[in-house]
Amino acid sequence: MTTAPTLLIEEFMQAAKSQPIFDVRTPSEFAHAHIPMARNLALFSDEERAIIGTAYKQESREKAIMHGFEFFGPKMKVLVEAALAQSEGKDVLVHCWRGGMRSSAVSWLLNFYGITARMLEGGYKSFRNYALRSFDIPQHLLIIGGKTGSGKTHILKEIKKLGEQTIDLEAIAVHKGSSFGGLGMPAQPTQEQFENNLAIESRSINSNQPLWLEDESRKIGMMMLPEGLFKQMRTARVIVLDVPLEKRIAAIVEDYASADIGELHNSILKIRERLGGLQTKMALEELSHERFAECFEILLKYYDKTYQFGLAKRAPETLFHLNLTGNNAEENAQRIVDFAKTIA
Repeated sequence: MTTAPTLLIEEFMQAAKSQPIFDVRTPSEFAHAHIPMARNLALFSDEERAIIGTAYKQESREKAIMHGFEFFGPKMKVLVEAALAQSEGKDVLVHCWRGGMRSSAVSWLLNFYGITARMLEGGYKSFRNYALRSFDIPQHLLIIGGKTGSGKTHILKEIKKLGEQTIDLEAIAVHKGSSFGGLGMPAQPTQEQFENNLAIESRSINSNQPLWLEDESRKIGMMMLPEGLFKQMRTARVIVLDVPLEKRIAAIVEDYASADIGELHNSILKIRERLGGLQTKMALEELSHERFAECFEILLKYYDKTYQFGLAKRAPETLFHLNLTGNNAEENAQRIVDFAKTIA
C-alpha cells in the first residue's frame, strides 16, 4: 500500500478552507467530538472497531488486521461513492484518531481511484492539541459587562454588524447562561466539541484588533471556558453597562415570558438554595399567576448580588461604566463602540 502524503496541522487547517475533511473514525467517535467542518466517512462501525480491538488485545496484531480486511473489502465501492458525492471533484483531506491504519487505508483507496487525498499527521489527536493551544494566543479583548437583563447578547450581535470582531460564547455553548439559559435551546455539545468549535472561531480572529466578548462566568450551562481564555477575560477591560432595573426586567420578560411555565418553575428550583426559601416561594407564587415582571424582579436580587460579587474580583482600573437608558440594541452597540475608543 503506497503511503498517502501527509500534512502538519497548520497546513491541514489551511487546506481545509477549500477542501473537504473526511473523518474516518467510527460514528460514535465522530459524534463525541470532531473537527467542526469535517464529515464522517467511517471506515468501521462501532461494532466492527470493537471486534478489531478485542482481537488485537486478546489474539494478535495480525488477527486484528485480518478482521480489518474482512470489513474493509466490501465497503470499498461505498466509501469511494460517498467521497465522490461529498467532494464535488475537489482534493480531499483525511484523518483518523492518530494518523494510523484507518486514515492510511481510506487515503490509499481514494488515491487509487483518482481522488487526491492527503492525511493529517498525528490525526485528530494533533487537531486537539492545536485546538487547546488556541486559547493561549494573546487577544486584545474588550468585555461587555452588566447585570442580567442589560441586553449584552443582543448588543454583541449588533457590534458584529458594525464590523467589529466578536465571538458569541453563549451561541457556541448553546446556552444563554444562568439557570434559565437552557430554556428553548437544543442540547449542549460535549465539552470537547465546545472547545473545538470555539478554537476554530478563535483562530479566525486577528489578534492585533479588538475582540468583543460578553462577560461570562467560567461555566456556561455545562460548558467550562478554557482556562487560557478565561484568564485573559478576567484581566481584560470591561465596559459595564448600567441599565435601569425596570428596563432590565422588561428585557427579561421579553426573552423568557413565552417559555414553558413548568420549565421556568424548574429553573427557579435550581437556585432555591442560593435564593432562599422565602424568595423562592414568592417567585414561584408570582410565576404561578403569570406575573412575570414581579417574578423576575425577585430573581434579579439574587443574580445582581452574584454579578456584583464577580465584578468585585476584577481590578478596578479595568472597569469602565456606561449608562444606558434604553433597550435599543442597535443604538446601544454604536454607543459602546464609540465609548471604547475613548478608553483605548
